[in-house]
Amino acid sequence: MAKISIIIPAYNSSAFIIPCLDSVFNQITPETEVIIIDNNSKDNTVCLVKKNYPQARLITNKTNLGACAARNQGLAISVGEWIITLDCDIILHNDFLAQTLKLLKTLPEKTGSVQFKILRANQNKIFSTGIKRDLLNRFHDIHKGSSSSGFDSAKEVFGACCAAALFRQKMLEEIKDKHGYFDERLFFLFEDADLAWRARKKGWRCLYYPQIACFHHGNSSLTNKRTRQYLSFRNRQLLILKNENPLLILLKLPFYLAYDIPRALILLRNRVNSG
Repeated sequence: MAKISIIIPAYNSSAFIIPCLDSVFNQITPETEVIIIDNNSKDNTVCLVKKNYPQARLITNKTNLGACAARNQGLAISVGEWIITLDCDIILHNDFLAQTLKLLKTLPEKTGSVQFKILRANQNKIFSTGIKRDLLNRFHDIHKGSSSSGFDSAKEVFGACCAAALFRQKMLEEIKDKHGYFDERLFFLFEDADLAWRARKKGWRCLYYPQIACFHHGNSSLTNKRTRQYLSFRNRQLLILKNENPLLILLKLPFYLAYDIPRALILLRNRVNSG
């Protein structure tokens, strides 16, 4: 059995998939399998994968099912005790997998996920050191935009950004619900926050481990700003209704309304203007 399964969704990713997979296969071990799920790319992503990485397990979808469903497809056929999710525009540091295998020997039993240090590609900036959640159930990448120097101490965080994260298969099976490991209704955005929230309610914890690093381009799918704003708004509402204590929702309702009504009006105005 593979120790680690690496799951990579792709969508029109020809500009990113080769550097990503090179960084993976240049350090691959017999303990690791790679699963790529293509969401009906219109470019030559699939051809590039088949030509250059025939050893990868490739799933090709006839429609764009979204990143959540793609990851779930990969998880359904994975055999690893641990799962690494990678976006297709991630480039791993050259000792990433060796350090990860070393880390696995030391993790406490209830550590269900690990956040790597994700740096912005070609910049001396941090993309994410984990997910944080505030009192209004807003979710943010910790230290995003900060200098890459520092933040080098391991600590517990709310959850892991699935652009590059490690998950214990046992935890994923325990928290899976009728919408999947990653909630497929979300399509993409906040799916990692939902997974983290469910995991914490089951007693699982997430560790930020900065000694393992990678580099992230960001928004490789070229999703436009309005679509991202809409999905961010909609998905956060769904996460609150799904995971928050109903009594706390009622207690916080005035604050939710004060924050969310202006955002809803902006989204409505944008939709009318674009209609």
